[in-house]
Amino acid sequence: MDWSSFLEDPLASPTVRKLLIAVVGLVVVFVVRRLVSRGLSRRIADKTTRYRTRKLVSFSSYLLAVIVISTVFASELGGLSVALGVAGAGIAFALQEVIASVAGWMGISFAGFYKVGDRVMLGGIKGDVIDIGVLRTTLFEIGDWVRGDLYNGRVVRLANSFVFKEPVFNYSAEFPFLWDELTVPVRHGSDRALARRILDEVAHEVTGAYAREIEATWQGLTRDFVIEPARVEPMVTMTFDENWMSFTVRYVVEHRQRRTIKDALFERIYARIEASEGRVGIASAAQEITLMRPSRVDVSPSSVQDRP
Repeated sequence: MDWSSFLEDPLASPTVRKLLIAVVGLVVVFVVRRLVSRGLSRRIADKTTRYRTRKLVSFSSYLLAVIVISTVFASELGGLSVALGVAGAGIAFALQEVIASVAGWMGISFAGFYKVGDRVMLGGIKGDVIDIGVLRTTLFEIGDWVRGDLYNGRVVRLANSFVFKEPVFNYSAEFPFLWDELTVPVRHGSDRALARRILDEVAHEVTGAYAREIEATWQGLTRDFVIEPARVEPMVTMTFDENWMSFTVRYVVEHRQRRTIKDALFERIYARIEASEGRVGIASAAQEITLMRPSRVDVSPSSVQDRP
């Protein structure tokens, strides 16, 4: 390179001109992306649609940036094709986890494993999907040391390759409802018919709306999959042992309302049992303790017999 001519007129160099064009092109692409993202965020009210639109704009900008660089440096990239082909096998081996994650992202995006906003369990971790990247899925975790389906505050990032290695549990995809149960121990001697009626009436009062809402969703699920018909109305069953009678209430609930609905059920059941005037009683574990009087041992000399 003639440095004197370069210093006099830097733009005379083809390499400098290409670099300048590439930089200007990238700046234009990312400025337009920022303006478009800001404008769409203000106009789109739904948070899910806003998130997907922002992701689409971001992905399109990166794709456009790659096209700009490839177009500007097309002649230089052609000379690197042989070297890239030789190094391809080594790169693929070293980045196999990254490649698997990218393939997992494609599966998530096009096969519908889950989407942002779904409640899933991946790799033994349960939470709500708050972001799906090219390499990682981000969950806002629920459970663990917190009982019930409540947030514990941890943000967990998992490689997308998990979708090919372990089961994906989706709580809110085709069927956003769950069957849940609660058990009430009733004391022996209580009015069994009244206990069953109380539990059945409370279950219908609290969860009857879900049972009616689920009918349409269940019909669509049975059309798409081979599933046996299932009862969606609340159901009460009984078992008993030597301690008490156990009544189990089975009901359908929306997957985000399990804790709230269970609390409402227990609250109403307890109030109705208290109002039964002793006809139904809650059983409790009991132990019978027998007190024995201490025995007295006579150790007087007259009680000791001579031994041979």
